[in-house]
Amino acid sequence: MLLPRQLLLALLCIALPALPMPFAYGQEEVAAKAAEDDADPEIPEELLEDEHLREEMGVNEFTTPSIRKIFDDLKKLRPLPYDELKRPLPDQPPQDRPRLSLLMGVLLGDGFFAVEAEQFFDLEPIGRTLLNHGKVLGSGARISSHMKSVLEKGASGQWNELKEELVRTQKDVEKEMVLIRDVDSANLISLGGWLRALEIGCAASLTPYDPAKAATLAKPDVVEYFVLNLETLEPRLQKNGTVSHLHASLLDIQKRTDLPEGEILSEEEVRELRDLVEELVDRITGGERLIKMTRSTATEPGTDTPPVKTPTATGGVVSGEVPE
Repeated sequence: MLLPRQLLLALLCIALPALPMPFAYGQEEVAAKAAEDDADPEIPEELLEDEHLREEMGVNEFTTPSIRKIFDDLKKLRPLPYDELKRPLPDQPPQDRPRLSLLMGVLLGDGFFAVEAEQFFDLEPIGRTLLNHGKVLGSGARISSHMKSVLEKGASGQWNELKEELVRTQKDVEKEMVLIRDVDSANLISLGGWLRALEIGCAASLTPYDPAKAATLAKPDVVEYFVLNLETLEPRLQKNGTVSHLHASLLDIQKRTDLPEGEILSEEEVRELRDLVEELVDRITGGERLIKMTRSTATEPGTDTPPVKTPTATGGVVSGEVPE
């Protein structure tokens, strides 16, 4: 029998310290609070693994560490040109916490992407940026404990073990968010990672267009989940500029990907989806990709003007091979 929501929340209040919601704090206060804690308080593992409690807290199979599952799906889209899909790292954490949480998800996605492409030299700057942003979010200590292992495994080429270390990093960030009763941040982290993966998936399906790859992009149930998550944020957060823009765009993505059974996205539909998702990730990160994908430039019948070619990547690809 499922426990009533009120009873579950009462048990949670007993099990976890009575900490205020972090959205009520400013960035400096959250960072100061994290610095004051010499030892990270532990959450009973049985609480985190309890299915009903996780459901009540809004933590399920789509929230962290689901970014790994999403990026595992990208194996079906290999090879992925790494340089074309690479993004510059942000210099400073954003001022508002919702966008900071989304950006943490994008950065975790960048970490998985670098591991998939076996780009060791990108791991250190990604890890340093992730740690810098995690300190402001309130999870810096947990991230820091994993970074040394991430770099050691990357230096020795232990790519599979490195992925597991990133998974543990994500799980610890989720623990921290549950501990301070900030499931909203956990869900926004997951959304940021999913958007980054979808951006990469769209680009991979267009180099060149492959119907089999395009068929993997339409997952309206996942989009619906994130839409509902945004709609359950507290009203003040829903009015946040980035969150409200995301909500409107996700509704658009949901319509675009909700196809009749047996149908797949056409090349033009994938291009439009890519442009939409790329704009969202631009908004979260505050910058554009290092190499912008060229928009569709189909020629008129009877003309000889060729379409503009997409820049060729110069680095590795996710297949594990490096172009000459």
